[in-house]
Amino acid sequence: MTMTAIWTGMVAISILCGLATGRGPAVAAAAAEGASAAVELALSIAGMLCLWTGVMEVMRRSGLADGLSRLLAPVLRRLFPQAAKDRDIMDAISANVSANLLGLGSAATPLGLEAARRLAGRSPGTASDALCMLVVCNTASIQLIPATVASVRAAQGCAAPFDILPAVWLASGVSVGVGIAACKICARIWRT
Repeated sequence: MTMTAIWTGMVAISILCGLATGRGPAVAAAAAEGASAAVELALSIAGMLCLWTGVMEVMRRSGLADGLSRLLAPVLRRLFPQAAKDRDIMDAISANVSANLLGLGSAATPLGLEAARRLAGRSPGTASDALCMLVVCNTASIQLIPATVASVRAAQGCAAPFDILPAVWLASGVSVGVGIAACKICARIWRT
């Protein structure tokens, strides 16, 4: 609700400033051009998301997702010790982490919601340490392949949309590391 008010206010102020300065036609032309560019960008992102969601489905059907899940299992068991014995929860968390590693925020969201729902069922009414850790890991979102960002860069005419990989790896590694450390520290502080 607040964001709606902010965006509406920004648009109204822009229109009023354009009219007050005699640039009403330029504001209208910019709005039409922006709307057209937004539709083109949305379609190009949708295409990239369809591609990577398809890759995730192929990985799932071929068993590669299960292999990735087994590969991630030791790390995830250490991050989520309270849920380590529940196979369904760990599978949901692993699928969510796999989608995030591929940079598929939109595909990772339903998987993360499923994992959160399962974790919340274990401690109704309060957020467990495992649920807080899941939220932190999703918010920090470690990525190996930033598919969404690369699709935006490609749509804007970038010749090498994946040349940002080292920066993405560094930034996401640091953010996840700091987030996990903060989550572990806070869990210890509030436990005592």
